[in-house]
Amino acid sequence: MAIQDIAAKLKDRVASAGFDRSVKFDTGSDGVIVIDGSSISTSDAPADCTIKLSLDDLESLIAGDLNPTTAFMTGKLKIEGDMSVAMALSQLL
Repeated sequence: MAIQDIAAKLKDRVASAGFDRSVKFDTGSDGVIVIDGSSISTSDAPADCTIKLSLDDLESLIAGDLNPTTAFMTGKLKIEGDMSVAMALSQLL
């Protein structure tokens, strides 16, 4: 699945979640998804929190097949910036 497809899948969740912070999913050369409040973009921008992971792991995370805590503890995802923003993402995923 391409980064644009994952962003499209997240769009409805983001619009109705009431999320009021910004977070960037950075998949390296595969691209980024930036969630800023109720908007979502695939253009790089600064964010309160950056989560670095592979595109496959992002797809699994969004689908609910990858536990975020387990992924963090095993090094599949790395968090830079405000950790509380990453924890608040549970309302979206």
